Amino acid sequence: MLGGYGFFGARISRALAGDARIRLLIGGRDASKAGAAALALRLPAERGLAIDSSAADFPARLAALGVDLLIHTAGPFQDQTYEVPRAAISAGCDYVDLADGRRFVAGITELDGEARARGVSVVSGASSVPALTSAVIDRYLPRFAQLTSVRAGITSSAQSPGPATVRGIFGYVGKPFTRLENGVWTTVHGWTDLQRHRFPEPLGARWLGACDVPDLEVLPKRYPSVRTVTFHAGFANAAGHLGVAALAPLVRAGLLPSATPLAAPLRNLIRWAEPLISDRSGMFVELAGTGRDGKPLALTWNLLAARNHGPTVPCGASIALARKRASGERLPAGATACVGLLSVEEYLEPLADLALREVLPPAS
Repeated sequence: MLGGYGFFGARISRALAGDARIRLLIGGRDASKAGAAALALRLPAERGLAIDSSAADFPARLAALGVDLLIHTAGPFQDQTYEVPRAAISAGCDYVDLADGRRFVAGITELDGEARARGVSVVSGASSVPALTSAVIDRYLPRFAQLTSVRAGITSSAQSPGPATVRGIFGYVGKPFTRLENGVWTTVHGWTDLQRHRFPEPLGARWLGACDVPDLEVLPKRYPSVRTVTFHAGFANAAGHLGVAALAPLVRAGLLPSATPLAAPLRNLIRWAEPLISDRSGMFVELAGTGRDGKPLALTWNLLAARNHGPTVPCGASIALARKRASGERLPAGATACVGLLSVEEYLEPLADLALREVLPPAS
């Protein structure tokens, strides 16, 4: 587990530590933190390793460990190269990451030939996007004769995600990116396209803004009939969301080079204000197209979270894939975004102890 004592890594480690089939190693740059994380999970202290993925000897050290699967949680991934998955390929072990950077996840296929030649699986984006969104689409796709639109989004709770995730979000505030709208690739800017989306009760209405995520590129390739793919996200606190949205025009106009330097202070402010902010969060996936009867069909799936459990949802995919690997099931050789590998049920099963609730569309 690379980044095994960070926000996502600690939660994934906790889920896997009690599995007798898994010999869990917790890796990170800080030896004391890694050792403490291992001890906290009642593992031998030597299961906590000081290992730096940016070091020149990382590929050799990874190979020497003889692991079957490397889970990479040490983001942000937006500016990372593929040195870590390449090291995994060289070591002959499978690789899974929680990347949410569009370029990183969509471009992982460039390693497909190397991964196939070595007989290993390289999976990027084992997170809410695109793993869970694509699983939802695959669940309901049989209802459609032709799926033409996918609109998805996430709203947070009081508890903010890890600092790497927050930096990744702030990195595209006001920055241009493209998304498919009515069959045309259109340029939009991060955190603009402000809209008020109503989630099922008790969540209610939340502000959302346009976000640049892997789905915008991955989903049109996986579902060729789709002509529109959008993704929006927002904060539980309306003032906080509108404050970040107000930065977008400044970045777009060049008055502010980037909103990234403000990520840490705002995260600290949100953490200070947590008791005053809702502990509820949610995710939606709206599908539209033509039904099997030839009539227009639209349906919406929702996942609601309480007690600040929403930020843990991205961990489901990597836990499920690790357990598949531990059971002896081999993941497909090659390099791919995390689509088509898990059902919704498989994704959510490792999160069964959390305060999560699906709100399903009416049965067909």
